[in-house]
Amino acid sequence: MKTLKQVFAVIFLMGAFTRLSAQTRADEHIPRIPGQNNFTQEMTVPLSEPGKPVTLETHLLSGTIKVTGYEGKDVIVQIQVDSSKDEEDRDDDAQGMKRIGTSGGLDIRVEEHDNVVRINTGSMRDKMIWLTIKVPQNTAKINVGSVNGGDIDVSNVSGKVEISNVNGAIKATGISGSVVANTVNGDVVVRFKTVDAATSMAFSSLNGKIDVTLPADTKADLKLKSGKGDIFSDFDVVVDKTQPKLETRNEDHYHEIKIDDWVHGKINGGGSEIMMQSTFGSIYIRKVK
Repeated sequence: MKTLKQVFAVIFLMGAFTRLSAQTRADEHIPRIPGQNNFTQEMTVPLSEPGKPVTLETHLLSGTIKVTGYEGKDVIVQIQVDSSKDEEDRDDDAQGMKRIGTSGGLDIRVEEHDNVVRINTGSMRDKMIWLTIKVPQNTAKINVGSVNGGDIDVSNVSGKVEISNVNGAIKATGISGSVVANTVNGDVVVRFKTVDAATSMAFSSLNGKIDVTLPADTKADLKLKSGKGDIFSDFDVVVDKTQPKLETRNEDHYHEIKIDDWVHGKINGGGSEIMMQSTFGSIYIRKVK
């Protein structure tokens, strides 16, 4: 049934303040973030159709995201923001002067529509955001990402999980479903309860390891590549022993020779594709004990 859209907004202007500390609920379990200029708030977001699968979407420019599935019916969003400036950010033209204000504001919006929850933090310069989100365990899709300054941790959820990061690690544990996880600078560690056998998955990092734990009965076609590391598994992987595929391309003033150096294999007879790639880290494919 179609329902009206619900929007929960936090708007806080910080231009005229040197220190702020606001909190809508004094929760001792919320860790305080570093820095003097910080802001903390918690929101409870009721769903349009409680009990049915929920979708969560959020992407940060700078910050950390933690998503946890729990035995509840609402989505709970804890927002922490630090707008402190490091010493290295000092203005060279302000020698001998004191900073009396911080530029910019804060506009965070949480929108719920038909069990889809979107958290929009906008583009906030010089502000680190910590998002701690609790969702009902019966999730349909989790799509989260960050660019600078933080790791992403997702646990005890189901359905499709998509995680992207640039300068931070990715950890996903207690997953029932499928995962696509990609980062540039950080490790990717994923542990499954159950796997969606009909869905392909992918895990990649440039400067980090790939460590994935799968149920013992998982059926999959593996496509693996580690540029500077090694590949390990305690599964009985049937590796394709054929010679690497050689491709050549010759055009006017352009010549290319390309060798497919992926490792291909099957576990438990094969199934949907699982791709893992790291340039400077090793790959570990573990079996749940």
